[in-house]
Amino acid sequence: FIIGTTYLTYGLLLGSFIAFLVMRKKKANILLNIGLLLLCLGVVHGTDYVVNHVLKPYQSARILAVFHPEDYANDVAYQTMNSLKAIGHGGFSGRGYLQGELTQLELVPEQFTDFIFCTIGEEHGWLGATFVIGLYLTFLIRIVLIAERQNAVFARVYGYSVASIFFFHFLINIGMEIGFLPVIGIPLPLLSYGGSSLLAFTILIFILLKLDMHRSETFARV
Repeated sequence: FIIGTTYLTYGLLLGSFIAFLVMRKKKANILLNIGLLLLCLGVVHGTDYVVNHVLKPYQSARILAVFHPEDYANDVAYQTMNSLKAIGHGGFSGRGYLQGELTQLELVPEQFTDFIFCTIGEEHGWLGATFVIGLYLTFLIRIVLIAERQNAVFARVYGYSVASIFFFHFLINIGMEIGFLPVIGIPLPLLSYGGSSLLAFTILIFILLKLDMHRSETFARV
């Protein structure tokens, strides 16, 4: 798989490089394209080296399981495969609260913590999953708007940092449950069971609200 992907990437990069040279003959553009080509080749070789020589076997298996989950169905892809079955089993409107067969039988390990989204998908279906995603997007937009109206640079940077933390937790957690990303132990903010994560996320939000409440006073002192 890695070898095939490497050659495919080489072909795309060389084709793009030749197209750029034909369309733009300026010296600066040519040098820029050469630099981008070398950068892409470095990324490809670097990724190949990391997967095969730096990562441990189980870590490499988690990455490869994203592309060939059926080969790891009884190993590292076990959670993802059952999570996909549970989400698909929910259909459009779901099986009902506490009525999901796969999740109630606990066929998905860690379904109350890292794999909480598959429980939502099976019990409430596409409608419930879309509603939860919509809530998260609204929440992220709200944090960005709060960050934008801050007068102090620190408060603005902190607001964007909070939005980034929530966004990456949201993206990685749901991505690994639907098979788009490797499985890692990361909770879904404010939904996954666990006191430490809930406390940490709550503190982040409270600090942001406190900074927003005193944004005019901060501006006056400056």
